[in-house]
Amino acid sequence: MAYATKSIRNNVTGQEIRFLKTSEDTDGELLDMDATFKAHSREPAPHYHPSQVEDFTIRSGQLTVRLNGRLRVYKQGDSFRIPRHTVHSMWNEADQPTVVNWQVRPALITEYFLETATGLANDGKTNEEGVPNFLQAVLLLNRFMGVYRLPKPPLAIQKLVFTTLTPLAYLFGYRPTYKKYID
Repeated sequence: MAYATKSIRNNVTGQEIRFLKTSEDTDGELLDMDATFKAHSREPAPHYHPSQVEDFTIRSGQLTVRLNGRLRVYKQGDSFRIPRHTVHSMWNEADQPTVVNWQVRPALITEYFLETATGLANDGKTNEEGVPNFLQAVLLLNRFMGVYRLPKPPLAIQKLVFTTLTPLAYLFGYRPTYKKYID
């Protein structure tokens, strides 16, 4: 369970997150974190948040952001906002780590998504880019659809696939969350 001052590190992507204020601290209004992106990190899958706004301030280093297909580099002291339903990805192409203050409003269950994805990666249950296998991803994306969505395939197809494959994923022992990651 996330709490203020808790840090998690994804050993596959090298991203570190330090929780400053959690959903519990703010009655669900805000998730406030400092995130460190390792030097020369990879671009993650483009995604969007259907019900949340994200605000970022670069504390040190620089961050490359793809926002609706356009690239922009933000540097120390820069701030930017990603509105809900806006497809984006971000990574660090620079030679030194980048530290970013990252605020998500409302918090919803984002911290559980981050803890679960990090736990899976650290337990060797993802590929070299931090992506779990297909059946695990089906459960993860279905469970966290309210805070994290992929732009492709269309949402209706994602829902159909998730609904169809969920029983099979459970049969193979996968779960959408694991107590050991969110405790």
